[in-house]
Amino acid sequence: MGVRTGVRSGELSTGRNRLGQLLNRIWAPFSQVPLLGWLLGALIAVALEQLLGTYLARILGMIKIPALFGFAIVLKDLALIPSAILYVLLIYVLPVAVIARLSASLANRLAAKLLSFPMWVSVIVHLGLLYAVLGLWAGVSDYRTLVARLTLIGIMLTLSLNVVNGYMGEFSCSHPGFMALGAYGASVFTMVAFVDDRAFGPPLLPPALGPFMFPTALIVGGATAALGATLVAIPSFRTRGDYLAIISLAFTFIVKSFIENLEVVGGPRGLGSQPDWANLPTVFVWTVLCLWIINNFVRSTLGKALNAVRDEEMAANAMTVNTRRTKMIAFLFAAFWAGVAGGLFAHVLRYINPGTFGLQKLAEVLAMVYFGGLNSVAGPIVGAVSFNLLGEALRPLEVYKWIIIPLLLIVVMIFRPTGLIAFREFDVKNLLEPKQKPEEEVEHVAAAR
Repeated sequence: MGVRTGVRSGELSTGRNRLGQLLNRIWAPFSQVPLLGWLLGALIAVALEQLLGTYLARILGMIKIPALFGFAIVLKDLALIPSAILYVLLIYVLPVAVIARLSASLANRLAAKLLSFPMWVSVIVHLGLLYAVLGLWAGVSDYRTLVARLTLIGIMLTLSLNVVNGYMGEFSCSHPGFMALGAYGASVFTMVAFVDDRAFGPPLLPPALGPFMFPTALIVGGATAALGATLVAIPSFRTRGDYLAIISLAFTFIVKSFIENLEVVGGPRGLGSQPDWANLPTVFVWTVLCLWIINNFVRSTLGKALNAVRDEEMAANAMTVNTRRTKMIAFLFAAFWAGVAGGLFAHVLRYINPGTFGLQKLAEVLAMVYFGGLNSVAGPIVGAVSFNLLGEALRPLEVYKWIIIPLLLIVVMIFRPTGLIAFREFDVKNLLEPKQKPEEEVEHVAAAR
């Protein structure tokens, strides 16, 4: 029996090694492609979809361009599985792979040239290409635009929660409450100041100023959430252990109940008529700003102190770290960005109600954070994008979607307990650097000859 088990484990190990070798061979030609090359390939792919996507979809037997890479179409009609796979291969996979591989040398030279300037020049070029890809992809339909905006907002939420649950090492359940405060705070500001609404009356300021003052509304929403976070932080950080989880969960219920009984903002009926100012460029800029600020925060001295508090609070306190002050600042900082995300969310949907910010929203945000990975800036991005796209792709399954997604999360937690990407720094310079130095490129060409 033992011999058979050993043989089987040996065969399994051999199979894994062969699979790993095969994957390495497939990836080897693309290992020298910098981020710039992948963005150029993606840009060509989405431009190709704009030009030929409709015709190719009809040729393959589909009524229109697949909204989310063919998942929704396949779930409605299993006979279209080959068509959806072929569409994704012809529109996305092959163009991205071919363009990235062929442009690797040029992309490396361009990446090296960009780094000869101040780093912000390279950052702006890469972000411009990324937005061009996102804008062209989302421009196919209003549904894609909505999914893109909600996914970007999800990134902001997961990044902010990861500051508390990841870098600080606590467990907070108050993010839906912060999001609600930000959503209602920003909505009331814009509607009182710039919208002629039945509930709030004529606007106090000219509506033409509204789009320019929208950042102020988001800051008001973030400040409202941070003020609410103070009510959680003061009693919570006087204690240790799981008290923050209990108090923060109670805070979420209190906020939800308070808004339901606040008739001036619609009570349980909700609040609508928010101006349509949270377009894709606006949400994209705020997401990039959130990513940049949070990444700098966790890499700063205060961020290192936060890690020390997480690892051993008593030792950090002995090393002159003001642990209570550090946790308070991090908690209010995370709440502020949750409030900003809530303000954007309200102006994307243009309607909010207290029921939106309940246990389901808490479960979604926690799932995105732990699926992506704790103590990492890249992890929440991966988690938010994966969870949102998966949730939308499985929408045709209706209630069964909430069976499949938890099962997938359980599988991930079994094989990757820390999440997909955990405990990794988000090094911007490493992302922007060329994958092949000029002297290496010459040697590579000479060896090929």
